[in-house]
Amino acid sequence: MTKVLESVNSIVWGAPALILILGVGVALSFCTGFAQLTLFKRALRDFFARLRGGKAEDGAVTPFQALCTALAATVGTGNLAGVAGAMAIGGPGAIFWMWVCALLGMVTKFAEATLAVRFRVKEGGEWVGGPMYMIREGMGKKWLWLAGIYSFFGVVAAFGVGNATQINAVVTGVNSALAAFGGRETVLGNVLMGVILAVIICIMLLGGAKRIGVVAERLVPFVSAAYLLLGLGVLVARVQLLPDAFKTIVSGAFSPRAVTGGIVGSVFTTLRIGVSRGVFTNEAGMGTASIAHASAQVKHPAEQGLMGIMEVFLDTIVICTMTALVILVSGVTIPYGVDVGVALTTDAFSAVYGDWVAVFIATALCCCAFATVLGWGLYGARCAQFLFGNNVWKKFAILQSVCVVLGAVLNTSVVWSLSETVNGLMAIPNLIALAALSPELRRLTREYKNSLAA
Repeated sequence: MTKVLESVNSIVWGAPALILILGVGVALSFCTGFAQLTLFKRALRDFFARLRGGKAEDGAVTPFQALCTALAATVGTGNLAGVAGAMAIGGPGAIFWMWVCALLGMVTKFAEATLAVRFRVKEGGEWVGGPMYMIREGMGKKWLWLAGIYSFFGVVAAFGVGNATQINAVVTGVNSALAAFGGRETVLGNVLMGVILAVIICIMLLGGAKRIGVVAERLVPFVSAAYLLLGLGVLVARVQLLPDAFKTIVSGAFSPRAVTGGIVGSVFTTLRIGVSRGVFTNEAGMGTASIAHASAQVKHPAEQGLMGIMEVFLDTIVICTMTALVILVSGVTIPYGVDVGVALTTDAFSAVYGDWVAVFIATALCCCAFATVLGWGLYGARCAQFLFGNNVWKKFAILQSVCVVLGAVLNTSVVWSLSETVNGLMAIPNLIALAALSPELRRLTREYKNSLAA
């Protein structure tokens, strides 16, 4: 199964897909006047201003709640396990291509969030939106088939990318923590973890978008800040190794063979892994986050676009980079050529803090994965709602909970490979929509910039 998925991934994430993702990012950069740079200061200011919270009218969420819901779906296993896996398969140079992907992803998320608010509609008393609505409302009903394809992939991905992958990583992390204290993994223990998480997640999902937003607003900032503080402690303790770490990342992007001892010898492999894992962790180009951003109460669509910029910056530039640097300065051996999980990240932190930190990493991973499943639960439910109507939410929540239990016993390599495949397939309809609606994006961006200058 794994070999089949790897073969599919070589096509889905082949040269055409990479050119499409990066190419659309470059095109959107010119279309918006490089909004990821020219509006970054404004985005940073608005982000800190909205940390204070606020209230939203019925059927909407606050801009910060929308951002936290989107971050809940991205800040998770991709930041802890995905980064470690990217470095092991593609070498440290994969992180460099994750940075490039993030720089272009910032403007892609800006476009996704802005257009999602522009083309959202009200259904069942709530604002709903996302790529499927962008396609239907912006491109016309003759493209409804493309919106349907995206929604189908969204439902499938919610069970894999946003569920099984996360739960699998949680189980791996908890078992690694137990091993550090002499414990051992058991099938019964894995199933029990899955059942407990399934019950909690079902309760949260049945509460709807509002409850998900409230939980994300409280959970994501706390866990992210705690993880960053712990990582900062490692970097301070090994500050003398930081220059070499950055040098390894940059040189490994163009000469992976020299850094990995020949185990990873292809620059294209390094680039492909960096971009695919970069998309997995920040989801720029997939359009999923726009489903959360579409519910935000804002005066102008581009205001929420700024939160899209911050989402990718915080997820990839800040948190993923922190993970990569911790691994590189910790002194642990990276098993190149092997798709490792969160165990490598845990070993890196333990090398500096001791075995006790495994408990923290496992806890942080559980919290992040819990938030991710909630965020993706919203995405999947919205996609199912688009396909089957407003009454599908409860059924979807129950199915998501069942898959939580299944995810606790799945093979890691199969889950990751399947996740990368679906990610690539989801990106295609969304990127087509972004390209088609770029004239409207240009108009909205210019309008917003003019309002700031007035």
